[in-house]
Amino acid sequence: MKRALISVSDKNGVVEFAKGLERLGYEIISTGGTYKVLSEAGVKVVKVSDITGFPEILDGRVKTLHPMIHGGILARRTEEHLKQLEANGIGTIDIVAVNLYPFRATIEKPDVTLEEAIENIDIGGPAMIRAAAKNYQDVVVIVNPDYYGPVLKELEMEGEVKPEIRLKLAMEAFSHTAAYDSLISRYLAGLIGNKFPDNLVFAGEKVYELRYGENPHQKAAFYRDTMPGIGLPDAKKLGGKELSYNNIIDAEAAYKLVNEFAEPACVIIKHTNPCGAALGKTLREAFDKAFAADPVSAFGGIVAFNRKVDLKAAEKAAEFFMEVVVAPSYEEDALEFLRRKSNLRILELPAVSEKGLEVKTVKGGFVVQESDNFDVNPDNLKVVTSISPVPSELDDLLFAFKVVKHVKSNAIVIAKDGMTLGVGAGQMNRVGAARIALEQAGDKCKGAVMASDAFFPFKDTVELAAKFGIKAIIQPGGSVRDEESIKACEENNIAMVFTGVRHFKH
Repeated sequence: MKRALISVSDKNGVVEFAKGLERLGYEIISTGGTYKVLSEAGVKVVKVSDITGFPEILDGRVKTLHPMIHGGILARRTEEHLKQLEANGIGTIDIVAVNLYPFRATIEKPDVTLEEAIENIDIGGPAMIRAAAKNYQDVVVIVNPDYYGPVLKELEMEGEVKPEIRLKLAMEAFSHTAAYDSLISRYLAGLIGNKFPDNLVFAGEKVYELRYGENPHQKAAFYRDTMPGIGLPDAKKLGGKELSYNNIIDAEAAYKLVNEFAEPACVIIKHTNPCGAALGKTLREAFDKAFAADPVSAFGGIVAFNRKVDLKAAEKAAEFFMEVVVAPSYEEDALEFLRRKSNLRILELPAVSEKGLEVKTVKGGFVVQESDNFDVNPDNLKVVTSISPVPSELDDLLFAFKVVKHVKSNAIVIAKDGMTLGVGAGQMNRVGAARIALEQAGDKCKGAVMASDAFFPFKDTVELAAKFGIKAIIQPGGSVRDEESIKACEENNIAMVFTGVRHFKH
């Protein structure tokens, strides 16, 4: 008689699966909670302890770690292995359906203790999964309930599971245990404050496959980090098509920037850079100002709000072609109105604080860093000119510096009255970025402020800003030629403040 060992944390579909195997003549072996669920459902099930002849001990820590179990899983169906099983009274196990203790759900609890987390580290489960996956040619291993139906269908139609399906299931099994171990490793590293251990492992759960990547000839998929936390994979899609690769990257950029602000704010992103960002008394006003900053670039952009979207804001945003709108919530009439735009992707995502690590790949490896969480406030500023910014200019300087943090370096932002007027992004020299931003703003530069993500290596950027009528500049400082830039500001009646912090974004 063929045998199946079933021991699962996720009980979805397990009764139907066990009954299906029973109809096909399988003997069912199980443990603990799974045994209880199956037996109460009328499945004839054998306890693991009856197979091993040994009771569960150590509060259930040791149940399946026994040769009667692992011998039955690991034995190849060769004459030599089968003789050894027979000599030791061990029966083969042909199917292993196991998934693991809910470690992620445990550590997501706000009051979870280390002891509770440790007790939810599965030992026997990963051992059985790995054993079955290693012996996939003779044992079918299932870690995902979605495969119960296909496996039953294979058994009913063919009497066996095809080798290519067994191999796929083995891959799924090793991925399952690898992701599980990575989650535990990162959790423990967080407890001891080790952000950069010698072996850093990231694991992801696929959210969905994308139609293509940055370009149509590139394949791509969207994954969720297995570590607890709120991010774009958790956004609820309330309308429109699935997100594209570029939508995902741009929506992330938009939402990170808009959540820099406590006041009602709107950000419009194009190719990860803000073409418009603004504050307002209402979201409608914030959108109007953000859109007015660069109406040409805003076409087909990603819009982010940091408040519940009302009908007035929705009506205005929907006047123009936009790819995505993302906000923490929507009033019902606003949502209904936005849904009339069938191609508009509508995302709901709560505001999240910027935490954790950022990862970028290079050929053969990756670099990891903390998120750029530094928030500049008036106490961080150092006025380095004899002229000080007036209160309205100071507000605009702080606003512009929050925006420039999210612009690709070299980055320059021109702002006035809580809105961007010009953005110079990703240029090879700073004065080039300034020229783009200033020329975009044009006559509106008079009385406006300038923000730079890093120091000025020469005074040329200040001299160019003076020609356009800029009244105040915010920059990190730290150049060997700072005095030249300060002198140029003094000569042109421009206030300059240093933050002491740069915001390179590559």
